[in-house]
Amino acid sequence: QVRVQESGGGWVQAGGSLRLSCIAAGSPGRINSMGWYRQTPGKPRELVGIITSGGTSYADSVKGRFTISGENARNRVYLQMNSLTPEDTGVYYCVAGVTWGQGIQVTVSS
Repeated sequence: QVRVQESGGGWVQAGGSLRLSCIAAGSPGRINSMGWYRQTPGKPRELVGIITSGGTSYADSVKGRFTISGENARNRVYLQMNSLTPEDTGVYYCVAGVTWGQGIQVTVSS
């Protein structure tokens, strides 16, 4: 059974940075992709970014500010978030393959 666990969320002032971490534990086998989604107030859940063997891709709203990196052999993925704005406030979810984490809160104050 695969378990996906996020960590590193919290509160930060606008312009600050946070780094989210995610691990897929259990017996995940080979994971072809890992990524991050977010649920921000009043908006549908959106893909923030994804990393595969072919590279990374990002939502337009975070390009240039967020960076995804991963350790495939350890089934870990990270999300470095810089220049955060209040619009980035929300619950961030890690997805490993088709398995979702429970989400972690990120709050950016103005």
